[in-house]
Amino acid sequence: MPTSSYATSAHPARPAHPATPSVPDRRRSDLILFMAIAFGVSWVSWSAAIGIGGEAMKSPAALPYLVGAFGPLTGALVIRVRRRRRGEPVPEHAVRFRRSTLFWAPLLLVLASASVLSAALLAHEAGGPALSWEGAKDVMNDMGGPAAFLVSMVISGPLSEEPGWRGTAYPRMRASMGRLQVGLVLGAIWAVWHLPLFFIDGTPQKELGLNTPGGVLFAVSTIPMAMLTASAYERAGVVASIAVHFAVNTTMVLLDVKAPVTQAMIIGIQAIVAVLLLATSRPASGPAPTAPATPADGAVRA
Repeated sequence: MPTSSYATSAHPARPAHPATPSVPDRRRSDLILFMAIAFGVSWVSWSAAIGIGGEAMKSPAALPYLVGAFGPLTGALVIRVRRRRRGEPVPEHAVRFRRSTLFWAPLLLVLASASVLSAALLAHEAGGPALSWEGAKDVMNDMGGPAAFLVSMVISGPLSEEPGWRGTAYPRMRASMGRLQVGLVLGAIWAVWHLPLFFIDGTPQKELGLNTPGGVLFAVSTIPMAMLTASAYERAGVVASIAVHFAVNTTMVLLDVKAPVTQAMIIGIQAIVAVLLLATSRPASGPAPTAPATPADGAVRA
């Protein structure tokens, strides 16, 4: 008996389920979203500070200036929530917090500070300014004392940026790029991210000036710094990259590094140190965990 048209239409074919995005697609999507949030939060906030006028650390510009520093951290938190909701494991190149972190973080902190100190000494021998700690006490007093100064140096820069640049962007870029390539690309992105700070009074970038040798060297310096903090991340996770970022920033502020010859020497020494660290460290490898880790596992997540 011929099949009726009703019979053929009573059970229509079910639509196919949309394909689950591949791991590279999710990684790319997360990276784009992170960059959009990091730049969006920071540039909108810093644009508000520019529009308000006044110095960065004085009201009313202080609030948008400080909020802007947390753009990368905000992006990192959003990506972490997104990944957890998808039930995804830690990215392949993420570094777990482990006992060796307690060894590497302080060691790399000292090494990073020494890179700035030794560069300042060599720059002086090459005709640059003499090494001086005279302004260090004034800087700390202006910040409310040594304790307040150290806390501000940890929060503004290291803590507000490293969970984003190294803890989130780096492992996703590292999955498809080599270490040096990531250092160059992420360092260049990092330099562009700092751009609005050249237009806010009271920032180190504004003091250097955008169209000056110091401003250009500051932009270039983000590349070896990206490599140096990445080498710390690969050895001991975000904690170590925070320690390195803190050590470099603090030493440069205390030494009042502004002379181009000193900046150039720091760039050279940090590039050498970073390349040596990356060359002697074992790259993160192996498959990612098959199940999402629990919050109690103590891992430094990306």
